[in-house]
Amino acid sequence: MRRFLTPGWLALHALALVLCGTFLAFGWWQFDRAQAGNDRSWAYTFEWPIFAIFVIVMWVKMIRDERSGAPRPAPEKIEEPAEAEVKQEIIRQQEDEDPALAAYNRYLARLNSQGGGRP
Repeated sequence: MRRFLTPGWLALHALALVLCGTFLAFGWWQFDRAQAGNDRSWAYTFEWPIFAIFVIVMWVKMIRDERSGAPRPAPEKIEEPAEAEVKQEIIRQQEDEDPALAAYNRYLARLNSQGGGRP
């Protein structure tokens, strides 16, 4: 139980309370506006409390996940293809000629090695 009293968790608890209170206050404000004749506010009257419920659900889910002790998946190490060495050599040669172009090519090579799910 002490792990939920760390500074990070205390900040999350405070954030959840502030968000819930704020969302419920907005719902009450919209309810007052709706009773004053603003028809559009009726939808917001019900929408803001739903946001507050969502905050509570996510807060409970985070606590349950932490209590279950499920290990977080380690980030996958991306293996570079064989042609990556050739590309790196070309980029090194471009460093002398145009550093900006070399930096852009490094960026493109990194994006290509990560794969974007596109064929």
